Amino acid sequence: MNLNTLFVGNVVQHFEVISSTNAYAINLLAKTAPSEGTVISAAYQDAGRGQIGSSWTATAGKNLLLSVILYPKWLIARQQFSLSQAVSLAVADTISTLSGKEAMVKWPNDVYLQEKKLAGILIQNSLTGSYLQWSVIGIGLNVNEQGFPSELTRAGSLLLNTGEEQDLQKVQQLFFQRLEHRYLQLKSNPRIIKRDYLSKLYRYQEWHEFVESATGQRFTGQIIGVQENGKLAIQKEDTSVQYFDLKEVQFT
Repeated sequence: MNLNTLFVGNVVQHFEVISSTNAYAINLLAKTAPSEGTVISAAYQDAGRGQIGSSWTATAGKNLLLSVILYPKWLIARQQFSLSQAVSLAVADTISTLSGKEAMVKWPNDVYLQEKKLAGILIQNSLTGSYLQWSVIGIGLNVNEQGFPSELTRAGSLLLNTGEEQDLQKVQQLFFQRLEHRYLQLKSNPRIIKRDYLSKLYRYQEWHEFVESATGQRFTGQIIGVQENGKLAIQKEDTSVQYFDLKEVQFT
């Protein structure tokens, strides 16, 4: 299969069942020096997780579950959220191409299509001094999933959205291409990544109700930007601006 990539996906280790592709990739990095772009993929993960311990479940063989090893040693640690932006754009690009509809990025890096969450991203980094040493990019993309538990009211898949089953190998190949493109773009022209991220940011510059996680207090505000460290900037009705870290604010 012609990948049309320079390095992402040139080496793929596939498993039918694995506890976590991210955990396997990190263990691999501790023992060896895998080439950049090495992919660990699985038909099923029995211990997959999302941001800050959230679980990620999927039917075996129906979805894209993988981790990519990258070496962004040129990226300053305080700018590591820009890598998250690049990856989420790559996933959104993939979904948009396959669905023919515009996918959006819900801060920090969930990818939505028509109000349904199709993908989650978990990035784990290792630092050396002020720079990143390696990054493991974990992706869970709902492709041919046909249904979800009743409590997951916002979950969706490409199949449910388009009515068409996708070839997982072709979806994976397209994602490798999009990821490599956005990764190289981040290295050469990070301003494009920041611009495109805001252009695809879910509910950007729209007035909506939010909930402060610590207090449960509801407020109306609009997202006006994202700081370099990844904090979400929300302007309230009284024109004050509050900055939120992961899990500190909830969308309604």
